[in-house]
Amino acid sequence: MKALVRLFVIAGLVAVLGCLAYAAEVQGILLDRMCATKIVADQDQKAAQNHTRECALMPDCVKAGYGVFTADGKYLTFDQAGNQKAEQALKASKKKDNVKVRVTGDQSGDTLKVTAIKIL
Repeated sequence: MKALVRLFVIAGLVAVLGCLAYAAEVQGILLDRMCATKIVADQDQKAAQNHTRECALMPDCVKAGYGVFTADGKYLTFDQAGNQKAEQALKASKKKDNVKVRVTGDQSGDTLKVTAIKIL
């Protein structure tokens, strides 16, 4: 019985530690959440590269928010401040498509609390 209790305590601690945010630097392609749904589901790097800056700045796409699609097929969503930083970066960029970025911030699960975005 004691062994079972210890096992549950250890499992609980591991789960809690796994949920904590940690500093991250991620590279990938900046996508709005609206368009990312299909691209991520299909694991389609080519479609991600072809996604345009113009599309990402459409009102519905801006409203949906942003994230980064990584080379290993993960999509990390941005917090509200990150969405604003992404929109500003897109507006300042001259790139037409294949908007590769380096994002730094605190990662918790599949969400990034963004501190900086740099278009590469």
